[in-house]
Amino acid sequence: MVVNKLKFKLNRLTLVGVMAIVATTIGVSVSSVKSQSPALIKIDGSSTVYPISAAVAEEFQRARRNAIRVTVGISGTGGGFKKFCRGETDISNASRPILAEELQACRAAGVQFIELPVAYDALTVVVNPQNNWATNMTVPELKKMWEPTAQGSITKWNQVRQGWPDAPLKLFGAGADSGTFDYFTEAIVGKSKSSRGDYTASEDDNVLVQGVSRDRNALGYFGYAYYEANKARLKAVAINGVLPSRQAVENGSYKPLSRPIFIYVNAKSAQRNEVRDFVNFYISNAPRLVPVVRYVPLPAQVYRIATSHFQNRKLGTVFAGDAPVGLTIQQLLQREASQ
Repeated sequence: MVVNKLKFKLNRLTLVGVMAIVATTIGVSVSSVKSQSPALIKIDGSSTVYPISAAVAEEFQRARRNAIRVTVGISGTGGGFKKFCRGETDISNASRPILAEELQACRAAGVQFIELPVAYDALTVVVNPQNNWATNMTVPELKKMWEPTAQGSITKWNQVRQGWPDAPLKLFGAGADSGTFDYFTEAIVGKSKSSRGDYTASEDDNVLVQGVSRDRNALGYFGYAYYEANKARLKAVAINGVLPSRQAVENGSYKPLSRPIFIYVNAKSAQRNEVRDFVNFYISNAPRLVPVVRYVPLPAQVYRIATSHFQNRKLGTVFAGDAPVGLTIQQLLQREASQ
């Protein structure tokens, strides 16, 4: 199965490598057979959403016999919205809702969009497998570790909790253009983008995976799919006594790090047949592909609402430029159904 191949690649390669393979194996032009180039759909944005969009793109192109080419980038949610609001991409992957300043940028450029939730993520805090002390952490402990005042002062594990080793604290986290950075800082520190700066940052989650897996004293955070794809090299930390899992997301017990993730479709692009077909394919196949790449699928009713929103060209966002923390699946359903 095509998606199984993608899972294998996520386990073995960097996301950049996966992207290159996807581009080579499923996005290649058929100009050697046909005189015309395939229609092109451009997607960029969140590395968290990337595995879903890449899996959908692979199956869609295979079903269309490569008559349509789909490219998927990983510039981060914020970086993706910058391109999207300049009209450079057709679809933007986002690990948080669009923010007020991004809404303004889109309005200024005349870019209208359709917001579609596609899955739920359990943002996961991870440590090296040799770490035998940090099995469970509280939100206040994470805040103590990551807040701006920690820079240069909280540098050892025993400064976070008494009894933990007198060992250097090595931190790996999302870059400033990442929606995961926005969400994590809001949920843990209490203010979006408020973070210490002396840590290894990247919008490519695989860089963070590599860093934590190679250092006994490391701690990092990223989307659940990247933890699941690298469980042999990482260990998840329970938050307030709850480990990340599909069940914990569905019953609302994994908080405040459960979050909905999205795609945003340029309304003008949606008038093109290939984009319309791709998005319909995306929503209809999400219930099957989302769990394959290790995220939590939404209830069937949410996907039905998303289909209706797309087919009826419902413009804008249900979040009014805000990115709420700790939104449960049921609360998301209520928001979507009320619009």
